[in-house]
Amino acid sequence: MRAADLIIKKRDGAAMTGEEIQWLIHSYLKNEVPDYQMAAWLMTVFFSSMNAKETAALTLAMAHSGRMIDLSAVPGIKVDKHSTGGVADTTTLILAPLVAAAGVPVAKMSGRGLGFTGGTIDKLEAIPGFQATLSEDIFKANLLRHGIAITGQSPEIAPADGRLYALRDVTGTIESIPLIASSIMSKKIAAGADKILLDVKVGSGAFMKDLNQGISLATAMVQIGQQVNRETVAVISNMDEPLGQAVGNSLEIKEAIEVLSGHGPVALRNVCLLLGAHMLLLAQKVSSVEAGEELLKKLIENGEALRKFRDFIAAQSGNSQITTEPALLPQASLVETVVSPIGGYVQQIDASFIGYCAMLLGAGREKKGDTIDLSAGLVLHHRVGDKIEEGEPLITLHGNKQDMIHIVSDKVKQAIVIKENRIVPPPLVLGIVDQNGFRPS
Repeated sequence: MRAADLIIKKRDGAAMTGEEIQWLIHSYLKNEVPDYQMAAWLMTVFFSSMNAKETAALTLAMAHSGRMIDLSAVPGIKVDKHSTGGVADTTTLILAPLVAAAGVPVAKMSGRGLGFTGGTIDKLEAIPGFQATLSEDIFKANLLRHGIAITGQSPEIAPADGRLYALRDVTGTIESIPLIASSIMSKKIAAGADKILLDVKVGSGAFMKDLNQGISLATAMVQIGQQVNRETVAVISNMDEPLGQAVGNSLEIKEAIEVLSGHGPVALRNVCLLLGAHMLLLAQKVSSVEAGEELLKKLIENGEALRKFRDFIAAQSGNSQITTEPALLPQASLVETVVSPIGGYVQQIDASFIGYCAMLLGAGREKKGDTIDLSAGLVLHHRVGDKIEEGEPLITLHGNKQDMIHIVSDKVKQAIVIKENRIVPPPLVLGIVDQNGFRPS
């Protein structure tokens, strides 16, 4: 085979075989196909797209390009969960111990954030002493003993995806549904999950800006799951406003503790209950989503969910006292509350702009390699639809740089629209995509 021939074939809209895709990925990893040819092929995919079989073949080629984690020694159906990301998306921190407390093993490889706030690993590293990089042996041992383990993504997992993503990032080929879907699913498959739950975010604070884009991405990933015999279900959720009230790493850990303790924001709790119920359903632990939600509520009420979180933290060398003493988490030296300039009803909270303000305070990375301030961020006091009085607290800022606190305190009010008329809050969950297609909520 020749890379040039495959570029031309895809350029002309023809479907590639699984063997051709495997050869191309394998040869690229061996540096037998240069970057300029792979970049050309990525651009042909960007414009010509790929069918379901091609996308599945690309996914498997990338998954098998490195180490494949074998979790067969761990009893039960292992269900992985992946979120496409968003502002105040604290779901993994809550879901992992909550679902594990229900007896379903949760083994996750998570990443760091680039953009508004930290990723799951950054957030967990706000816990004093927490070890986010585990050897495969310790990862499996923790999973066997505690039913839960989370570690940073290893460069040995799907290395082809890492190289392709870096190339896509500089060649204008990021926004391709088959390339996004295969990138996500290759890592999930390599990490050893039996079944996969996806939380696909759509809205101003997400990568997918509208529902149709979200459905397209969710459908592509569910179809990959079908093609490779990994049952996959996608929940499409709203990210036009931040999911939680806290935006920032240690602040989100604190909020996760509140939810696991039976408190915290109702919206975040409800989305986590729904996602967790789908995980239990995939694991055949319950017979319906409703039964799953009831079981998870009981685990919060009886303290088992928080106990599992505490055990998980201790197993990875973190200070589990944070579950009762959140002041042990990194604390910002400056805390300033921004009040509402007018009274009325909250019409809109721009999640993207809220995330940008959190990043200015130090909670996220503007470019790869930037250092995150784990104590920085902000806390919202209202959601869309809430009534607010003039002078009432709107947002509390946490940071360590007075000049940036001053800048953000002026900017952040632009993210929230307040008017006199009452409105009905938009739904948090927009629909489900499974093997039967999309069904709205």
